[in-house]
Amino acid sequence: MKAFEEIAAEWFLLFLCGSLEASSSRCCHVRSVVTTTGNMAASVREKQTVALRRMLNFNTPPLKNTAAEPVWKVLIYDRFGQDIISPLLSVKELRDMGITLHLLLHSDRDPIPDVPAIYFLMPTEENIDRICQDLRNQLYESYYLNFISAISRSKLEDIASAALAANVVSQVTKVFDQYLNFITLEDDMFILCHQNKELISYHAINRADLQDTDMEAIMDSIVDSLFCFFVTLGAVPIIRCPRGNAAEMVAVKLDKKLRENLRDARNSLFTGDSMSAGQFSFQRPLFVLADRNMDMATPLHHSWTYQALIHDVLDFHLNRVVMEEGASTEPSPGGARPKKKSKKSYDLTAADKFWQKHKGSPFPEVAESVQEELDSYRAQEDEVKRLKSIMGLEGEDEGAISMLSDNTAKLTSAVSSLPELLEKKRLIDLHTNVATAVLDHIKSRKLDVYFEYEEKLLSKSTLDKSLLDIITDPDAGTPEDKMRLFLIYYITAQQAPSESDLEQYRKALLDAGCDLSPLNYIKQWKAFTKMANPANYGNSGVKPMGLFSRVMNTGSQFVMEGVKNLVLKQHNLPVTRILDNLMEMKSHPETDDYRYFDPKMLRGSESSVPRNKNPFQEAIVFVVGGGNYIEYQNLVDYTKSKPGRKVVYGCSELFNAPQFMKQLSQLGLK
Repeated sequence: MKAFEEIAAEWFLLFLCGSLEASSSRCCHVRSVVTTTGNMAASVREKQTVALRRMLNFNTPPLKNTAAEPVWKVLIYDRFGQDIISPLLSVKELRDMGITLHLLLHSDRDPIPDVPAIYFLMPTEENIDRICQDLRNQLYESYYLNFISAISRSKLEDIASAALAANVVSQVTKVFDQYLNFITLEDDMFILCHQNKELISYHAINRADLQDTDMEAIMDSIVDSLFCFFVTLGAVPIIRCPRGNAAEMVAVKLDKKLRENLRDARNSLFTGDSMSAGQFSFQRPLFVLADRNMDMATPLHHSWTYQALIHDVLDFHLNRVVMEEGASTEPSPGGARPKKKSKKSYDLTAADKFWQKHKGSPFPEVAESVQEELDSYRAQEDEVKRLKSIMGLEGEDEGAISMLSDNTAKLTSAVSSLPELLEKKRLIDLHTNVATAVLDHIKSRKLDVYFEYEEKLLSKSTLDKSLLDIITDPDAGTPEDKMRLFLIYYITAQQAPSESDLEQYRKALLDAGCDLSPLNYIKQWKAFTKMANPANYGNSGVKPMGLFSRVMNTGSQFVMEGVKNLVLKQHNLPVTRILDNLMEMKSHPETDDYRYFDPKMLRGSESSVPRNKNPFQEAIVFVVGGGNYIEYQNLVDYTKSKPGRKVVYGCSELFNAPQFMKQLSQLGLK
């Protein structure tokens, strides 16, 4: 006979299987399927936000327009969960949903016995152990366990055993798979992870000592996140990828995973209501997998648009920029301790209209717009002050009385618009501080010179001064800036420089204090890719405009003297060009041998012949090995020129040039 504990454990597992609502018939627990009805073109950001709101409402859709108090609860997450929630929901929004406390799973937490707890975390061994410990310590009134990625049956059994042992079976109310293992940063941009990103980085995939088992693990991790992305999107894509690299491995595994899920009709995550409401149009999206190795110059490029510049020169991640405040260079009096620099963080959100409008604009345009906003704010503020002083008029003369009645209405309207004015002031201050910090970098490092020179290299234009001049100029940029410029020259050169030329460059770079290890790796990379046709960067280039009009005024916040007013010419980067070929079904040597996968076809069709001859309206392009805001912005500009098209950009990690240089440097040392 079975022991009582075994029978009880099986019963509890069955309870987990059966009673957790029949919203899905997954084997042991529930898949939380979210539908966004009514809006066919809901962005992935909206869909992920809806999924989170539903989860925080005990996995039931939040009721609109209810005056009822929310149920108070605590949110327990791991670092992965925190990174997914933080770009989408503010602390205030969490509070409005009844979240009184949000705590990290592995922090010291006191028991709160009369409050339900919502857990949102990865199903890792240590997380499961900690949940079991919480159950044993009976920390909360009830437990709603939400896993970012699907939990295995064996780990579920561990939770069941712990709940039984602690006699809290009835308190474990729900166990859900959320399939939210990716981070959405924009309506049309996502990354796979921020924690442990070094495990799936460019360096990890391209290491010389990489074992097959390590590569499998990296690919499985990427595919798990992409699978979650498509479940949340509610769409099964057509997959295209190049041959013979990491992107192809991801494509093969993703096709298999989607295919297996579709085949199991009873438990498929792509059936029923989630599909009818989740599809973002009647046509399926195209999913283009690209490999970072197809374009190594763009991630090293000095950029000129606002968002990409912030990411390049400041500490900017998950839509938050962290800056040091009050960094005074003056010596402190009489041997006193120097003032400690305080850090201030700013969130650049979808609600910030200025950010939404200008994040893709060239920097000079941004500086000008911040100044305009500041001027208009000051005018409004002066008006309120003027009205106030009139209201305090003394004497009873006729004029004052009539002015008073006239101004009462004006002042009332001015006061009612005060909250709006204060919010406007907060955003102006934010962008003034951020743009000033960026401008300091541009001026001290001559970033406008670098940007213009690199654009010329990429577009094969004639150069007005030699590369050696910039490398040897002690005032132009940091050693890293010089190295980035040289690598772009080396990557884009039709013919590699001769040994003697290279030696001359090496010496100049060493004298400038550069670390040459990235060059060692790029040399291997160039030999390996045998770039018979180096990535073509299209007809890019910049054209200098006249001097800054408003910004050069003496009263301006921004002293732009000496900075070039450069305007970008629209051109397609390699990733955009590849996407354009595949979306438009163009025949092109660059993409003609791309593989084609359709997970909905019954038999795995290995053909590279597309079944679909119509151009695609929606596409997702994903770069295995890391992406950047320059490519993202280029795709946004491309989409603007194609009315009715939707393009989403994703990457395994989002790095700026210094972070990418660090990875190249590690690869070059081996």
